[in-house]
Amino acid sequence: MSSSSRQRIEKVPGSRRAKLTPAPGTSEEPTEADAEGAASAPSAASGPNDDRLRQDVPPHY
Repeated sequence: MSSSSRQRIEKVPGSRRAKLTPAPGTSEEPTEADAEGAASAPSAASGPNDDRLRQDVPPHY
């Protein structure tokens, strides 16, 4: 694997964070399948106790 085909770390001006360049053979744009999968995943993965867990509030000490 040559150094030109690897991801590189780029500094973000004005930020403490860095970002990676896109991996070889990928694009930064999401595909339609990714967008549809992300929208339908929470409803498909819900179980019988999900509503109760969302409503439960931990005690405040």
